[in-house]
Amino acid sequence: MSLVLGNKSLFSALSSPELRTSLTSSSRSTPFEQNSSFRSLTMDNERKTKKKKERQLPEKKTVLPLEEEDIEDLFSEKEVKKIRQSLLQWYDKNQRELPWRERSESDKEEEKEKRAYGVWVSEVMLQQTRVQTVIDYYNRWMTKWPTIHHLAKASLEEVNEMWAGLGYYRRARFLLEGAKMIVAEGEGFPNTVSDLRKVPGIGNYTAGAIASIAFKEVVSVVDGNVIRVLARLKAISANPKDTSTVKNFWKLATQLVDSCRPGDFNQSLMELGAVICTPLNPNCTSCPVSDKCQAYSMSKRDNSVLVTSYPMKVLKARQRHDVSAACVVEILGGNDESERTQPDGVFILVKRRDEGLLAGLWEFPSIILDGETDITTRREAAECFLKKSFNLDPRNNCSIILREDVGEFVHIFSHIRLKVHVELLVLRIKGGMDKWVEKQDKGTLSWKCVDGGTLASMGLTSGVRKVYTMVQKFKQKRLTTSSIPERKRTNTKRLRCS
Repeated sequence: MSLVLGNKSLFSALSSPELRTSLTSSSRSTPFEQNSSFRSLTMDNERKTKKKKERQLPEKKTVLPLEEEDIEDLFSEKEVKKIRQSLLQWYDKNQRELPWRERSESDKEEEKEKRAYGVWVSEVMLQQTRVQTVIDYYNRWMTKWPTIHHLAKASLEEVNEMWAGLGYYRRARFLLEGAKMIVAEGEGFPNTVSDLRKVPGIGNYTAGAIASIAFKEVVSVVDGNVIRVLARLKAISANPKDTSTVKNFWKLATQLVDSCRPGDFNQSLMELGAVICTPLNPNCTSCPVSDKCQAYSMSKRDNSVLVTSYPMKVLKARQRHDVSAACVVEILGGNDESERTQPDGVFILVKRRDEGLLAGLWEFPSIILDGETDITTRREAAECFLKKSFNLDPRNNCSIILREDVGEFVHIFSHIRLKVHVELLVLRIKGGMDKWVEKQDKGTLSWKCVDGGTLASMGLTSGVRKVYTMVQKFKQKRLTTSSIPERKRTNTKRLRCS
């Protein structure tokens, strides 16, 4: 039987360098002194072993905000079951009636694909756009293109016109490209996340939404609403934009998703974030899972902790400030130099290039200026652009009937603050429109002339629509002012009574 010394045998202890050194240095010590050295070494080893064990023991859990390293502590099985049950019951009773949630009881593949198409369109429209705004757009879209096969036959111009006002026009282009690809392959609507991810413009979130809602694939979804709900349930203080944090949110969402009703559960989680667990004014007392919410629990114990502190607020990138000049060019027909006696002419529209901001959309001739400039500089820049692009030169082939500054406004994009100076330029072509059009150089710039009626019915971006509205109001005001006859001066002196 060996004598145990901490985690070592007597042989190991006697063989240790510390003991050999001790014995050598005390060769003339008494047995009691040697035994004291032995006990001292034993105590030292026991203390080291105890410290080592203490280091190996897991730290006790405390209710603190989860960081990236301990976010791996997922929900317990009991929590998962309770959250699923509570959310689905709440969703069944309180879900909003939205057109894309209409479902057919039929299990036919055709109905599933129709549902998948509707979910796809709605999810793309809902990105960065309010639900109430999307409803009308969605209904108009589905009326015009009720199936993916109808959409695949549309042109990009038709799609952009239908999309006008929703912003982020790249989404519309991806919808069209995706529809054309799916129909061309002829294998039906993709029904799994892996296949859906192959479609242009469909990312992890949209793929998960379509697959779970339309085809009942047991997959999770993570969008802004889901991140907010999960961050508060777990009191996660890590940066929600960080790649590793996003991955962990997906892990949590995947753990929670209900295997029997994956689509409904995913929608319930998103619905909770949209109507109850809102960014600034969460209604925690009405939340079906508040009893499982760590952020809410912490806020009740400590007034300095706010539920709205989760998720962490991330500073947005500073917007770029641009200045542009939009020149609304109206070309009149006939030879009468009087602008008042002529009906409305035609307007020049330019198609933006197929890449970048507002790709492929129509606008009035516009130029980006080098910062804020005066009216003379803006007009010189506009004249240079018109001469180069359309061969319009007031000193040569056209005459100016009217030129007025209409006003200015600021248009906000997600990353750009654009100040737009609006000018109305009314021209008459010398020799007529036909000769001018014939002489145009068929260059890379795509443009066309449209009358006022066509322009009013086109699907223009909100910025271009605002420019046109400003011009119309200006013309109407000018027409009204010019039609009021000047009143003759009258003697206002009172007659004295005799």
